[in-house]
Amino acid sequence: MRDPYEVLGVSKTATEAEIKKAFRGLAKKHHPDTKGGDADAQKKFQEIAAAYDIVGDKDKRAKFDAGEIDAGGNPRGFDPRQGGGGAGGPFGGGFGGRQQPGGDYHFTWTNADADQAEGFRAEDLFSDLFGGLGGRGGRGGGRRQPQVQRGEDFAVATTISFEEAANGGTRRVMVPNGEQIDVRIPVGVKEGQQVRVKGRGGAGINGGPPGDILINIKVAPHPNMTRDGNDIRMDLPVTLKEAVAGGKVPVPTLSGTVSLSVPANSNTGAVLRLKGKGIPAHGGQTAGDLYVKLIVTLPDKPDAELTKFVEGWPGDYDPRAKMR
Repeated sequence: MRDPYEVLGVSKTATEAEIKKAFRGLAKKHHPDTKGGDADAQKKFQEIAAAYDIVGDKDKRAKFDAGEIDAGGNPRGFDPRQGGGGAGGPFGGGFGGRQQPGGDYHFTWTNADADQAEGFRAEDLFSDLFGGLGGRGGRGGGRRQPQVQRGEDFAVATTISFEEAANGGTRRVMVPNGEQIDVRIPVGVKEGQQVRVKGRGGAGINGGPPGDILINIKVAPHPNMTRDGNDIRMDLPVTLKEAVAGGKVPVPTLSGTVSLSVPANSNTGAVLRLKGKGIPAHGGQTAGDLYVKLIVTLPDKPDAELTKFVEGWPGDYDPRAKMR
């Protein structure tokens, strides 16, 4: 057998935690139950398990480092072909290991074996590694059987427009396995919510059900609108004439442009409501409303007639009177 430190890829000065971590990683990667019973994987796993049986056990590691036992756990000078009571392969003869000709080990544990292991319980480690792979009866004997496991959930993030979040729609996303799928975006979805696509995640193990795809939603900001629950709020610029004389003005909404009646003598900051023009009805909730705040806006370029009018207008009111 190869040097167990070399098999596990650790140095002779490695700590117990480092050795255990290396073993866990290699065991997960090469366990035959995850490789469909591949013979090469089984041999590799046996070699890894045998190496860990030596250096993963404090007493055996000390004996190996001192040259008292070899890489197979046998006393120096012991010939395993002649039989006898050496420690033997993985989880050695003293731990219930059954060595077969050619080094084929069958991991059969008994309660007595576990008691002799002095705190080292491979069944616990394998249960931790493979989610409970094990024979019937817990610590009792019996060859371990693969456990049915649900597939992995795939988590992805996607950014949708303000309109998509309000009205719903379909968005194509790429999942970690490289597949592109069309996902239905529900009406009224919010920033930070999650859309679940059932059964399209990773494949199940040993006949288990597939996982899901979890899509984390981000909503791009709208240049004019903000969301307030199921209501929408926006600022609407109006001319001085529209504010003073009143009239009909166009307002963009999620469902298209509508006409809004501006009352005469409307000031900046006046809020008007368009009922049902917020987030559409969804999930048993009624549609929200659109709240429009008027912003009286002067022309970008100076208007000579407006200037002449204002200069001749008394303007004898104090707009700051309420501030006193």
